Amino acid sequence: MHIGNLFTSLLAWLSARKQGGRVVLRIEDLDTRRCTAEYARQLQDDLQWLGLTWDEGPLTGGPHAPYEQSRRTALYADAMERLRARGVVYPCFCTRAELHAASAPHRSDGQTVYAGTCRNLTAAEVEARAQVRPPAYRLRVPDEEIAVQDGHMGLYAEHLQRDCGDFLLCRSDGLYAYQLAVVVDDADMGVTEVVRGSDLLSSTPRQLLLYRLLGLTPPTFCHVPLLLSGDGRRLSKRDRDLNLSALRGRCTAETVVGRLAFLAGFHPTAEPVRAADLLPVFDWAAVPVQDITVPENLFRI
Repeated sequence: MHIGNLFTSLLAWLSARKQGGRVVLRIEDLDTRRCTAEYARQLQDDLQWLGLTWDEGPLTGGPHAPYEQSRRTALYADAMERLRARGVVYPCFCTRAELHAASAPHRSDGQTVYAGTCRNLTAAEVEARAQVRPPAYRLRVPDEEIAVQDGHMGLYAEHLQRDCGDFLLCRSDGLYAYQLAVVVDDADMGVTEVVRGSDLLSSTPRQLLLYRLLGLTPPTFCHVPLLLSGDGRRLSKRDRDLNLSALRGRCTAETVVGRLAFLAGFHPTAEPVRAADLLPVFDWAAVPVQDITVPENLFRI
């Protein structure tokens, strides 16, 4: 795990424990080629090493098993059928190159807005194109603005047609999309609060639409700032010396937790501390809303 993921995991764990809630660990491994069983085992080992224990998950079991998305695809297929019955799903034959062409509409953050190319294909056109390539499936979004009162970032809204367009539910290779899978899983597992990085804030209106169409109750959301390098670049897996596998070789779990809590604003120094000992001082009001620049030597231990 990278420190950006660890930062989010720590805040999610503290928020749940502070409220006396249960912590659910789910392995989001829909793309099993990228998310291997070895990766899942390492992730769980890293969280346990840091003291971020959970109540339900792959190792502990629980009433909502299985906890690996790769084993929950029947639930996603059922949700797809329910959406088809509402007439809001359609096949899309656009290639990746066509979707990301320079002429395609883009948002200010660089994300592509689907132009609706396949939205109104006739049955004959669908049949003809299906002979050439298997389709992906998209959700037909309404001409509507959907807003969320985020528990940390405040009010956020998107006009679905203008700001994202019809979004993917299932890829042409049969892989279910993140938007559908997390909505189905969170509802099925009784999740009442989702804490995740602010890069996923724009996904929330789309997911709220899916909750509504599927007749499900959405959780509350808290999106947390991202961790940046000194040059303003988002920290990622390529910063290998900031992966926990590297940090574990040169410092203690309490050292990592203390420095993450210091970045979050509710630990006054970067001194080592156990995750459980942060519960009395954890406060969302202390966590910055803007992305956080990590001091160059903070984790160069």
